[in-house]
Amino acid sequence: MVRYEELITVPAFDRIPFLDHGFGTSGWKEEDFEKLKGGRGFRVLYLHQVHSDIVRLVREIPEQGQRGEEWQGDALVTTLPGLFLVIKSADCLPVLLVDKKRRAIAAVHCGWRGTLLSVLRKAISVMKESCDSLPEHILAALGPAISGWCYEVGEDVRQRFLTREFPASLFQSVPDRPGKYYFDLREANRLELRQAGVCDKNIFSVDICTHCDSRFPSFRRDRENTGRMFSFIGLRHVR
Repeated sequence: MVRYEELITVPAFDRIPFLDHGFGTSGWKEEDFEKLKGGRGFRVLYLHQVHSDIVRLVREIPEQGQRGEEWQGDALVTTLPGLFLVIKSADCLPVLLVDKKRRAIAAVHCGWRGTLLSVLRKAISVMKESCDSLPEHILAALGPAISGWCYEVGEDVRQRFLTREFPASLFQSVPDRPGKYYFDLREANRLELRQAGVCDKNIFSVDICTHCDSRFPSFRRDRENTGRMFSFIGLRHVR
């Protein structure tokens, strides 16, 4: 049996009949993918995530035994049914994308480095160029991640974002800690979606802070004892 209480979904995505998706708590394990309803025959595809802007377009189902982990990158895009595109995170923001018209999907890992490099916008560009997706048709689900009042960064990070013309409002000074700022990673990526042409009404957010909510892994909270959160999206085979 699948422990659905360990899986958070977005209602707007739930209503798409050919789509499976979810954001797992710490209780959601890799073997749970095998138990998903409709998951029979699905392959689970991971990346070797490196906090980059590298987007991998999946054009064919990997051979049996291949998991994709030899691919470096931080976003997966496909139109192929029968694949779960998986992102691992522990405070970073997982973003799932779907274009219902073209039946194109993406899973994107957005840490501050990937956000600075516009990995989310680049994933949408790959959907446009390779899947004929239009940004106004794309739905985006932002999963649990560290909140803007728990994510502390230094002046060097702030300056790098300001240089790339991200707004200063994404950063708030940390009281009594000169040169330290709280950074709103979620809002930064919401802005990236808007810049890419995704409509506000098509952006959905699971506003849970992984640092504050003990149900989720948090590197900032637990350091070396941190597990990983699994976020996934997949297209079902159409019968």
